Amino acid sequence: MLAKCSSGAINGVEANEVQIEVNAIPGSASFTIVGLPDVAVREAKDRVLTALKNSLFSSRHEMMVTVNLAPADLKKEGPIYDLPIAICLMQATGRLKTDDLSSFGLAGELSLSGDVRGVRGILPIVMTMRKLGKRAVLVPRENAIEASIVDGIDVIPVSNLQEAAMFLSGEKEIKPVKTCLADLVRESDALADDFADVKGQETVKRAVEVAVAGGHNMLMIGSPGSGKTMIARRIPSILPPMTTEEALEVSRIHSVAGKTKGSTQFVTSRPFRAPHHTVSSIGLLGGGTHPIPGEVSLAHRGVLFLDEFAEFPRNALEVLRQPLEDGHVAVSRAAAAFDFPSRFMLVASMNPCPCGYFNDPTRECRCSQTQILRYQRRVSGPLLDRIDIQMGVGAVSARDMMRMEKGESSAKIRERVLAARAIQRERYKDLPGVICNSEAKGRDLGDICRLTADAREEIRRTIDTLKISARAYDRILRVARTIADLAGRPDVNMEDVFEAATYRRLDRSSDSFWL
Repeated sequence: MLAKCSSGAINGVEANEVQIEVNAIPGSASFTIVGLPDVAVREAKDRVLTALKNSLFSSRHEMMVTVNLAPADLKKEGPIYDLPIAICLMQATGRLKTDDLSSFGLAGELSLSGDVRGVRGILPIVMTMRKLGKRAVLVPRENAIEASIVDGIDVIPVSNLQEAAMFLSGEKEIKPVKTCLADLVRESDALADDFADVKGQETVKRAVEVAVAGGHNMLMIGSPGSGKTMIARRIPSILPPMTTEEALEVSRIHSVAGKTKGSTQFVTSRPFRAPHHTVSSIGLLGGGTHPIPGEVSLAHRGVLFLDEFAEFPRNALEVLRQPLEDGHVAVSRAAAAFDFPSRFMLVASMNPCPCGYFNDPTRECRCSQTQILRYQRRVSGPLLDRIDIQMGVGAVSARDMMRMEKGESSAKIRERVLAARAIQRERYKDLPGVICNSEAKGRDLGDICRLTADAREEIRRTIDTLKISARAYDRILRVARTIADLAGRPDVNMEDVFEAATYRRLDRSSDSFWL
């Protein structure tokens, strides 16, 4: 007898439908799985047969079993097909009291005792089952909360094979699990570490405000202890709250990466990823034997913070160029190509030299000029061109450190950021995929950044003085547009351009950083 049901295969951050077909006829005992399975899928034979036996569903007769995973040219990976193969085998051998599985999707790994274990990437699979018009999807109880944020389909949690069989045969009722993602997003919108705790550094805090308001990338260069990391870790407190659509999009990426476990089954606040500087290019960009999202994709719609920027491997830094420019990562393999979203705000910090005290007024630098230049050149010019704001962070003065009153709170800064973002949403409402100034296309800058006469003269002087590239010129225009948005001005004036130009902190003539 032939039995069929549906499951899914992860492809990037999406899922493709996989139809499981099981044919079982009396004959010499055999169990064959076809349809481009990997090792984990082929091992499902032993897990399924043992789980059926320990769940008291074993057949008394020898059977010749053939399992086909269609489409046959799509590679199938992981233990996600254990549950659907077992259910189809039960139906094919008459041990499941139901004739039709077409309205259900199934996914889950089986233990030898018949328990259903959680799997990676359940969220995109459930979304695909909904798109296919399935009435319900059976998932491991461990994944039920994560899967329940998808509207329009019932999510049925099952703990073991017996429970799944009883539900499908109508012998047991299991209530669907439902979670409102919009409520979770609202509840999680609480400010984290506050900028009010940062003493001094008003210029740097202003640059951070501009960067967040326009979604610009930022590099902070300064001596150890000047507050670079402290400032960076407070950036989430002034970011706009996530929308429900963004939360679902980011949660799907984390689901595929296997990061949604325990108490972190949803991503309801903007991600803040801070990988160690020993991370590999694959860990940063994504990929591997079975490609999964890297840090740049896990930071999608949030912040990627790279502390000790110059200490990262050169090849790891250079792979950032494409995602910074395109907003996605393309990972190509011989059998398939994978696409991972990576629209993030890059925040980096570094010392100006190996000892950290080049141009510091309070400490003497022990590095030679050659060492300083070699250290700074670890960050390439093309990568620096993609960083809109490059700020020097000086040491905090004793007067600022001893000051008792707190600085401006994150809540007040966030109000100005939200006002500027509202202006940008209105501006880009007819441009799909663009939500802030940093994402604007170069061809649209002429209409977006209308310059006054004195602003045109200022930008001409900036080009002549800094010898900037065409890409850096576009970046300065975008930052100037954001500064004007923060001030509520429709046009970009000379002061906006001047401030934006001061955020290009690389002195091209001496090939060293201004501090």
